[in-house]
Amino acid sequence: MAITIKDIAKKAGVSITTVSKIINKKDDDISDKTREKVMKIIDDYNYVPSALATSLVTKKTNTIGLLVPDISNAFFAELARGVEDGANCEGYNVILCNTDDNPDKEIQYLNVLKVKHVDGIIFLSAALSNHNAIKRLNSEGFPIVVLDRTLDDENIMTVYLDNFAGGYMATKHLAEFGHKRIGCITGPLKNKLAKHRFCGYKKALEEMRISFDEHLVHEGNFKTNGGEFGAKKLLKAGATAIFACNDLMAYGAYKVIQEQGLKIPQDISVVGFDDIFMSDILAPPLTSVKQPTHVMGMVSAAMLIKSIKGEKLEKTKMEFKPTLSVRKSVSPPAKS
Repeated sequence: MAITIKDIAKKAGVSITTVSKIINKKDDDISDKTREKVMKIIDDYNYVPSALATSLVTKKTNTIGLLVPDISNAFFAELARGVEDGANCEGYNVILCNTDDNPDKEIQYLNVLKVKHVDGIIFLSAALSNHNAIKRLNSEGFPIVVLDRTLDDENIMTVYLDNFAGGYMATKHLAEFGHKRIGCITGPLKNKLAKHRFCGYKKALEEMRISFDEHLVHEGNFKTNGGEFGAKKLLKAGATAIFACNDLMAYGAYKVIQEQGLKIPQDISVVGFDDIFMSDILAPPLTSVKQPTHVMGMVSAAMLIKSIKGEKLEKTKMEFKPTLSVRKSVSPPAKS
């Protein structure tokens, strides 16, 4: 039978309260001799404190919740890994909830995490559909960080990318190679993130004195099939280059382009967004806007844990800047 805290107290000749204080590092009023005696018994018997019992004393579970829209998407998986690494550095564990970007599942998981007494939550949502639920949690004093999305509410902690700059640099890169017929496969435009990337695309066209053509735009869904549908439309419209607003849609575009017997970049150039690891092993490797995904995940965890501990934050909004990973999917347009 496993040893209990009561057994440790009896063997050490001290009270259960004393043992509890030592286990929970609230032992400033306890002598070194007593502390060492208790710790030796704990080590000798390989005693592992009950997480539930510890949480009742400390009012903390050292766990945080992470809501992710789609863990099968390598981009979100990399963000989640960053969150986990950042949390583990501070002695926290992560409970992962895959929401399928379903508002009902988001609410369900938010309630489950509260019942499980997590110390805080990091929230990713493709459309940020439960803004009111987030605001309510925040108003109750519950630590929450919104990751990879922007919010107008100054009281809610957020970690996000400058998506406008990313859309701008992707499109300008294509224009600098001489492309005038640059198509864009956007994300769902009700999504603020997707809208910002699209606005960056339009700004680059304007600066490069290229006329905007609505026939060269397809509203996608951030999934591979959205890239397939978009590529078919844009190729018919005479695009010589495609900016896909995430890498999964760029992969869909690759598939359609190759099925039509065309070559990348000789016949059509492609730029993606996110720079997930698979983009470097495509044939040809995909030029893509890079997000510092892992770092963003780690920073969001650090920000949340500081809030949990009641430490003052220098910033409650953290914006990261994108860079462009230039590979071999872009060349000047083919001469007709």
